[in-house]
Amino acid sequence: MARAGFQCVEAPEQASLVLADLTLPGAHAALTALMATPAGASLSVVVWVAPGEEAFSTVDSFHPEEVMTSGADCHEVAWRLRRAMKHQYKREEVRRRQQDLALLVELTADYAESLDVEALLHDVTRRIAERLGVGRATLVMLDREGEGARVVAASDASGPQDVPIDLERYPEVREAARTGKPVVVEDAPHHPLFEGVQEELATRHIHTLVALPLIITGVVRGVLLLRARGSDRRTFAPHDMDFLNTVAHSTAVALRNASLLLSVRGKTEREMSARIAAEAKAASLETYHLFFANVREGVAILDDRACVLSLNPAGEAILETSSEAAMGRHLVDITQPLDETVLMELVTAARRGESRSDVDMMVRLPGGRRLTLCFSAGPLEDGRRAIILSFRDVTQARLLADELHHTKDFLERLIDSSVDAIVAADMQGRIILFNKGAEAIFGYTAAQALGGLHVDQLYPQGVSRRIMRQLRSPDFGGRGRLEVCRQEVVSRTGQFVPVNMTASIVHEGGREVASVGIFTDLRDRMALERKLSDVETRLEESEKNAVIVALAGTTAHELNQPLTSVMGYAELLKRKLKEEDAAYKPVDIIYREAERMAEIVRKIGRITRFETKAYMGSQQILDLDKASSNDD
Repeated sequence: MARAGFQCVEAPEQASLVLADLTLPGAHAALTALMATPAGASLSVVVWVAPGEEAFSTVDSFHPEEVMTSGADCHEVAWRLRRAMKHQYKREEVRRRQQDLALLVELTADYAESLDVEALLHDVTRRIAERLGVGRATLVMLDREGEGARVVAASDASGPQDVPIDLERYPEVREAARTGKPVVVEDAPHHPLFEGVQEELATRHIHTLVALPLIITGVVRGVLLLRARGSDRRTFAPHDMDFLNTVAHSTAVALRNASLLLSVRGKTEREMSARIAAEAKAASLETYHLFFANVREGVAILDDRACVLSLNPAGEAILETSSEAAMGRHLVDITQPLDETVLMELVTAARRGESRSDVDMMVRLPGGRRLTLCFSAGPLEDGRRAIILSFRDVTQARLLADELHHTKDFLERLIDSSVDAIVAADMQGRIILFNKGAEAIFGYTAAQALGGLHVDQLYPQGVSRRIMRQLRSPDFGGRGRLEVCRQEVVSRTGQFVPVNMTASIVHEGGREVASVGIFTDLRDRMALERKLSDVETRLEESEKNAVIVALAGTTAHELNQPLTSVMGYAELLKRKLKEEDAAYKPVDIIYREAERMAEIVRKIGRITRFETKAYMGSQQILDLDKASSNDD
């Protein structure tokens, strides 16, 4: 039996299956006595009989799952026992589900019939604890704000309760309320969720916890809490969780229905007195109605619980409801804000005597349309503890503001991405716009420029006033405009920076409000122009030298022939004449001057560059010695 996976127990209450050997003396009577006990009635029976018709005819009274003869071997016995055990498990599951269903039917019927909700909830916790075998089942209801909680029913209490609890000591309740999902913890003293309260759980021998949220109209309003001690069951099977989830859902529905029923019938004295008080307050506020009826903004008068006492016509039009329909309803139910917390903070502040204004909030109208309303709230100072709430539709205004904001961001990015400097100043000369290009040219940061820099500091003295005169004149591009012109501006270091600039005056409603200048840095362009000018100068010099060299070569070539003839004939004459002849000396002078001319021609032939020297005051002539020199 042990090898087959079975465990033998001493007491029938611990068993699921009984194996009886009816071949032994007294076995039939012993099995009959066992089946007559409460524990035996739920056991599955497998019997072992002797072969033969007589033995088989005696076992029908026991309704056995399996019948074996004494010739069966151990493998057959184990197989038949396992099959009988499967049938037993199925019957137990069916029986358990029938019990759960019967309990759910009873609870549902009680929920539908009973008006004493508190007593009913106490009875529910008691039945759940008995059904699941846990020491304590508790129903915890949460405040509307979710900051506090109260125990309204407990299985081990004598009746309904109303005991506040600290949620810091019940982290499983806080977690179920936060997530809206069941929380199951099987080893609470060592679970990280219970850090800070682990010692308390260990002292109270609490090991297994289950917290199931009670969701009403989409919001967790309560938690069904089960805490099992060490002596209780330590785990919850899937069918137990199914049962608990169904109970939690039924309880949530019952609480919602009970709340609606009480709201419709107005049976409790508290609600009756509140309604009477609301009607009295509404009557006392009648003096304000004429004034509120002519106000273009929506105006609602609220009591100290944020329920509507009065709603003016503008408010009816904005919220698409009537004052009669809104009377007595909570503000949150009427406006259905996307962020309920912000609206309730506004009302809470007014309840404390503080006034708040211009709080934007998106609300949902009954038709599903969404509006952005701007709320203001304050206490109604007449001793009635009422709250006055005003609101106006700012949906289109906020959409336009968003579009303008996006457009402004785009234009600012566009201006900042310009390589040219863009500077704007108001009519007093204070800088109001200074882009990245302006930072590069002037050397100031945008923060420095906008922090008090005057536009006069960007120009040489008197230039800014001259530019304004030109802007107002029709002669420089038209009134209010200045065509592109060359100008110098002053950087932060005092350096004069050449720029091309254009400017204009910005008008608003026919009035001058600002001036804008656009500056193009010319430093790189002028440096390039200087380089081009130097290249052109060198090119001209090179061309001039080429002309001079070509002219010199031609001149030397053309003069050499006649000079050679002159020198030749002069030398012949000298040879024929004697020194004492009167013509000798003139011929000698002709010869020497011709040689001198020949030397000059040779210099002309060696000219390689254009070099001049002063001649007769301011005149310049070619310097043959430097122009024909081979020195650099």
